[in-house]
Amino acid sequence: MLHHIQRLIAEGEHQQLDFKFEVSDTHKIARSLVAFANTDGGRLLIGIRDDGSISGIRTEEEFFMLETAARTHCKPVVEYFHKEWIIRKKTILEVVVKRSQNRPHFAVSKEGKWIAYIRVKDQNFAVNRILLRVWEKEHKMQGAFLKYTDNEKRLLTYLENNRTISLSKFVRICKISRNKAENILVNFLLLKILEIHFSENTIYYSLNPNADLKENL
Repeated sequence: MLHHIQRLIAEGEHQQLDFKFEVSDTHKIARSLVAFANTDGGRLLIGIRDDGSISGIRTEEEFFMLETAARTHCKPVVEYFHKEWIIRKKTILEVVVKRSQNRPHFAVSKEGKWIAYIRVKDQNFAVNRILLRVWEKEHKMQGAFLKYTDNEKRLLTYLENNRTISLSKFVRICKISRNKAENILVNFLLLKILEIHFSENTIYYSLNPNADLKENL
């Protein structure tokens, strides 16, 4: 019978699972903790190489570096619990992070900048200002109504004929300010009319296939 950790390794890295060979950089670990907390939660397996082979953690110092990452490199602090497993005489550290009710969480960079991250598939991406504003408004939202203006209608028409749009493209086609375009995107994301997507090169938006596009009066 496969060990619990071996079953996880067999899954490969995904949105709720990340492998770490070691804890040598508290900033990188903080980024992973924050990304899990801001998204769907997940597990870090420390002592596992990217190819899934077991290396084991090397020193007890890695425990202290993990705690440092969570307590001093994350804001607010990211809560987690961990467990040690012994496989083939090697120690694996399983770190479990739950989805946070306190998002956004930020991780500090080596340059001292606080950045929020999310987890998309097997990667961590820096969050943009639009998603941060959505999260901030979610806590205050009691229900929202939106009367479509020409700009909102133009955006919806564009997305009915094109799969995605970027913020800069939206600004260009509507000839509006970046701030006004951001406000519209924030409202549409809050109302679940749009979905936000992250990739290595850009952040873009698409229609939510389950959205009710009737005008709110």
